[in-house]
Amino acid sequence: MDFPVDPLMAYKYKAELLLKEYLLADSYVLYAAVLGGILMCKLSYDITHLISSIYFKGYTSLTKMRKIEWNNRGMSTVHAIFITIMSVYLVFLSGLFSDRLDGPVTFRSSHLSNFTLGVSVGYFIADLAMIFWFYPSLGGMEYVFHHILSLVCAVYAMLSGEGQLYTYMVLISETTTPGINLRWFLDVAGRKNSKAYLVNGVAMFATWLVARIILFIYLFYHILMNYEQVKQMDTFACLLISVAPTVLFIMNVMWFSKILRGLKKTLAKRHVE
Repeated sequence: MDFPVDPLMAYKYKAELLLKEYLLADSYVLYAAVLGGILMCKLSYDITHLISSIYFKGYTSLTKMRKIEWNNRGMSTVHAIFITIMSVYLVFLSGLFSDRLDGPVTFRSSHLSNFTLGVSVGYFIADLAMIFWFYPSLGGMEYVFHHILSLVCAVYAMLSGEGQLYTYMVLISETTTPGINLRWFLDVAGRKNSKAYLVNGVAMFATWLVARIILFIYLFYHILMNYEQVKQMDTFACLLISVAPTVLFIMNVMWFSKILRGLKKTLAKRHVE
């Protein structure tokens, strides 16, 4: 015997089934992105080791721990270049967070923005695992705290789609990472007195000022100007947006003062010579 089917119930069932399928598909994409980020770390670590072994004679004479840090910094440089390019594109060029679009800017996301965050999450997981495994050789508690805070923010923005604009504005600060690593490479290679070391120091000062000081001030201004939209987000998201950039900004200012003192010291030494 056939029972009459309620068209409304049938439509609701199909809609729920379709939603689950899409959510499942998206979750697979996110898992793939995270895994891809971890594999990117492994690949860049190995490539750094290979290239350094061939083209840098002093690499083979480094201690085991120095080689690990050298390769780790190569890995972090690759991630920094990737996330800087993607963050600048998504924030300033893609139109995803444009004022011309309808709806709160705090709830905007895309498949590309979610995938990019997944790759970054994979990196933070891999790098944090290395920091813990070789602790404290690859960094002290400030690095652990920085990575955990960044990881929590990236994971939440990826899974919820909330506050991605501010997450990417913070991730633009990774622009400074290649300069920091190059400074370390030159120091280990015995090139601390070279012109390249001085030029890199000046460039590092400029990028830090723009990406970690000025941009963060603009971020706070943007949050204030769009506070009504920010309030619509989940409580945890509001907490992250309030706490994470503030804590990172304080750390940035502290590190910036060290960079400034180091640059002054290097310039003074050059002047004497």
